[in-house]
Parts: sequence; C-alpha cells; structure tokens
Amino acid sequence: MQLIKLGAAVLNQTPMAWEQNKANILAAISKARDEGVGILCLPEMCVSGYGVEDSFHSPGMLEMAWRVVREILPATEGIIVTLGIPLLYRNALFNTACLAANGQVHGFVAKRFLAGDGIHYEPRWFKAWPSGVRSEVTLDGRSYPVGDIWFNCGGVRIGFEICEDAWVATRPGGHLAQMGCDVIVNPSASHFAFHKIDVRKRFVLEGSRAFCLSYVYSNLLGNESGRAVYDGGAIIASGGTMIAEGPRFSYSDMELTTATVDLHATRMNQARTSSFKPMMEGDPEQAIHVDFTFPDIHQSKPAPPLAAWERGPHVKEEEFSRAVALALFDYMRKSRSEGFVVSLSGGADSTATAALVALMVDFALRDIGMEQLRTRLGYSQRLSGCNSRAELIRELLLCAYQGTRNSSTTTREAARSVAAALGAEFLEFEIDAIVESYTTMVENAIGRKLTWEKDDIALQNIQARVRAPGAWMLANLRNALLLATSNRSEAAVGYATMDGDTCGGVSPIAGIDKAYLREWLDWLESVGPHDIGPVPAVGAVTKLTPTAELRPLERAQTDEADLMPYPLLDAIERAAIRDKRTPIEVFRLLTSTHTQYDPLTLQKYIERFFNLWCRNQWKRERYAPSFHVDDESLDPKTWCRYPILSGGMARELEELREYVAQHVRADTGE
Repeated sequence: MQLIKLGAAVLNQTPMAWEQNKANILAAISKARDEGVGILCLPEMCVSGYGVEDSFHSPGMLEMAWRVVREILPATEGIIVTLGIPLLYRNALFNTACLAANGQVHGFVAKRFLAGDGIHYEPRWFKAWPSGVRSEVTLDGRSYPVGDIWFNCGGVRIGFEICEDAWVATRPGGHLAQMGCDVIVNPSASHFAFHKIDVRKRFVLEGSRAFCLSYVYSNLLGNESGRAVYDGGAIIASGGTMIAEGPRFSYSDMELTTATVDLHATRMNQARTSSFKPMMEGDPEQAIHVDFTFPDIHQSKPAPPLAAWERGPHVKEEEFSRAVALALFDYMRKSRSEGFVVSLSGGADSTATAALVALMVDFALRDIGMEQLRTRLGYSQRLSGCNSRAELIRELLLCAYQGTRNSSTTTREAARSVAAALGAEFLEFEIDAIVESYTTMVENAIGRKLTWEKDDIALQNIQARVRAPGAWMLANLRNALLLATSNRSEAAVGYATMDGDTCGGVSPIAGIDKAYLREWLDWLESVGPHDIGPVPAVGAVTKLTPTAELRPLERAQTDEADLMPYPLLDAIERAAIRDKRTPIEVFRLLTSTHTQYDPLTLQKYIERFFNLWCRNQWKRERYAPSFHVDDESLDPKTWCRYPILSGGMARELEELREYVAQHVRADTGE
C-alpha cells in the first residue's frame, strides 16, 4: 500500500476581503496539516474571491492577489495546496489555480473551459487556455510554468480540472489519466441550485471510476458577493467509490473534509482496465517535478456520515430553507447590518420571508453555537450582547403589520400569531389617514373624486406605496435590512407595486415561484427542517386564499382572480421563458398537460401572461438583489435578459388567436 491523505476545504470568502480570505485559507491549511493531509484542494479564486466582477480588470486588484499568495506561501511547508488566483499573461487574463508546496509556487494551471451561461460571465473577464499549450510567466523576476500542466510531487502525479472543466464532454481528466495521474483536484465555485449537488457527485464519482484515480472536489461556501449562494459540499472519491462528503450550508468560515487513499490500488485499477491506454507517444516526464515528502499515515478516521436531512424525503424543502437562511446571514454580516425588517401582511410571501430569518438563527445556533454566533456578530454591540435564541430573534427580526380599511381581521390576526410564534418583535400601524391624505391631495389637484370603477390601479397602488416609508424608517432606526417580499410568479407578470411590496434592500424569495412557496409553507407547518421541527402557526396563513387586500373587502379580491391559477401561471412561465416557446407552442403543450382547462380559457391565460411579461420587464430590472436558488431565475442581472421595450409579441399572439379559433371550430365540427 501507498497511503496519502487528501483534503478538500470549503471557504466562505468575500470579493477582495483580503485579510479575511487569507485568514480562512490559513485556517484551512493549518487544520489540514494537523490532520496529516498531503494534498489540500481549496476553492476556485479563493484568494481574490470569485465574484470580483469587472474589478478583475483592475491591475491593482491583480497585484494585491499575488501579494496575498506570497504572504500565504510560508504556511505551505510540508503540504501541497491549491490557491485560486487571476493571472495576467501576454495581456490576457486567465482563471488559474497555482500549486504551492514547501513555501513556493511551482506552477499555474489555467482553466480551459469557461462558465459563460446562467449566472456566470467568465468570458467577460477571462480567456480559455488552449489544450496542450504550456508556457512560462514571469512574476517578481521569477519564471513559473503556466497553462495545461500537471505535477509530479514526490512520485505522486497531480492534475487539475477547474470547475467547468469537469462539466463538459471533453473534460481534461481523460488526458490526465493517460499521463498516469494519481489524483485530480477540482477547485470550484459552483453556485447552489436545487438538486445540483447530485450532478456534482456524479461527475466526481464517475471521474474517479473512469479515470481510475482519486478525485478531490472543493467549493465555495455561503453568500459570497450578494446573489449567488454556495453550498460547500466537498467531495472525495477514489476508484469509483465515494469515500468522503463534507457538510453543506455551514455557518463556519471553513470546513475541512479529508480521506485516505491507496495509490497502489488506483494504479492497479488502471493496469487491470482493458480500455485504459497510457499516453505513449508523448513524454510523461513533462510533468512539473516538485520535491516533496508526504507525511506518514498511521491511521485515518472514517468520514462522518452525510447529514440526516440530506438522506430524508424532503431534500428540496431543506435545501431551500438552508440556502436562503445562510444567504441572509452572510448578507447581513458582510453588509454589517443589524437585523431585518419585514412588512408582515398575513400572507404567504411575507410569512415565508420572516420564517426564513427565524430559521437562520436556528440553523446558526445548531451549527456553530451561541458563543461563535455572537463572535460572528461582534460588529454589533446590540447583537453580540444577546444570550439566548429568544433575545437574538427579537433583536434580529422586526415585523410590522400596516393595515387599512381594506385589511381583514383574518390577515391581521395571522400576522400577529406568526410573529409571536417566530419570536419576532411585532408592531402595528394604521395607514388609512396617510392613504386618505394622498388621495385627497390628488383629487383636489385634478378636480374630481377617485373611484374604484375608474381608478382601480391607482387606488390599489397608493396603499402599497404608503407602507414603504414606515418600513424603511424602522429599518433605518435599527440599522437593519428591509426585506422585499415579492416572489418570482409576481415578477413574471408584474403583479407587484414598485416602491410598495418590492421595496427593500434584498428580495430573498424573488427567485421562487408562488406555487412552490405555498408547498414549502405547508411543509413548514407540518414537518419543518430536521432537528428544528414544524412551525404550526403558519397554518393561519396557509389556509388563506392569497390576496393583496388592496380593494374594498366586499369586492373579495384574490391574486388568482386578478391573474390566473398560480400553478398554471408557473407552467406558462417555464414553457415561455425558460424553454423559449412561442405562444402557439405553449398552447399546444398545455392542452396536453393541463386538460382541466378548455382551449379558450388557456388562450386567455396565455395571452394575459405574454402581455404582462412583455410590459413589465422594467419592474424586474428594479427588483432588489435576489438570491439565486433555482436555475429558472428571472433575474435580469444574472440570468434572464429581456428588452425593456419590445413589440409585445403582438404578431405571435394574433397567430395564437387564429390557431385557437381554427382548433375550436375543428373540435366542434363547425
């Protein structure tokens, strides 16, 4: 046997937070050395942060990243470490990972496949390195190998796949295996999306099996730069067997996952695999040689089991709860805010938003404990002085119900009971006088009375907008973040009042459709997160029909009467926006999947969706930053670009009307 210990660390980094990023890296190296790790894989761009955006083009930023690498190097004595860093070479910028060991950098591997879809814009900043090309780069008067390279460290061959490199069909791992690599390390910055961890596990596991080697995957952790959420989840596999998986959604700045592998076993796997063909025509000694002695491995603890919630029947609900809660925590502390304000209406959206803040506290306490949590919040004397969950919740979450004559007793009581169950501070405002003052002012100016028959939208919106100043004032008083409560279904059709329910510094649920949000609240009411349990009080909300409560109560306003049934709205949105289908194609699809609706009803709802979608892009452009948790996002800043001004699908909708008319005549025999 030839045993070596591999390590993968997930880090909660922040763009250009040089001292904190360095501290996290040094903590990972120190812990890995203490545990006898020989090769430590750290995340992609861990030195500078991955979400640096256009500051990647700042010479000063590039110089600072290299300075920080030099400051880290002394800590690499006796251990091999990967450090992600942007590198300028021949006036082109490359996404690289340098291999450092024994206090020196030994070379830079450049990423070959850039992530340029979804929320990723790497081709805006970086160039893809060509396959098989290697060169040298000079830094501080010293030359270093750069490009498509691999390393021979004390007889152990190490190759790299950097994040996207492993997601493509022609991944570099096949060539690295032919060169006899024993270990592939993958420094990644792979954002969270529902069930995406399953894809990562597949390519790590399959890479280790197909290439007959050991594979080490690391990832970023937390809300790094505002929108993307990273779940961590280090993975180590060898010879097609999963041998270690790290925790996800941790509240620690660093988590280390380790595993011991037998190099003789993986090498003999290659030898006995008939399809394996080593590279014979090239010179395998082109590897960068590094003098290195691996630490002795006397014993190795078994990897801890996967968290119970990951093996349960409600993984999506658990992922949503943990992803948004961690995103809120990091957004709060990295912006040095002192809590959150939610305008609690007694409806599903604001209830879910408030509940996620409470879950943030519960998850943090279970993960890192009260003492560490207070330390993490040490920038605030008010928060760091809390000694119990109850104190924390009350200081971190303020909810306000702002009623008008159109508000029902039912929603008022629902809001009050939810706030009490969560432990939040709760305030009630009556805003009728303010609404009336604006209404009277405008009536006097235009010389007539406003009526619901003629001025419906204006009379609805003024109520929503009047709520904003009071909520903002509370947020200012507490140095807190005001959370907007609009969801993705509303964003799709513009069913939201700008500067009303969309006001806030963060929109935590803007990436989630209304139908799923209601399902999640049902789960929270009856089941709840593992080790935390249900919140029965949200039942006061889940039993209510969604309504904005902006029209007089006798008009019995409901969201779905204004729009269409939410499940149908979400189905149209996915077909039209995610899958880019035309109105006729959406109609054809839905006639087979939503047979409960007759053709004319489907036509009406499809037309309504496209009309509202096209005219409301300006609203989506103005939403506060939202968290990316679903790869069906409508966020124009990161995912779904659409023109603010367009032709409104007029010709396409006319063709739909003609098609449906023919379809109905054919079905009726007319």
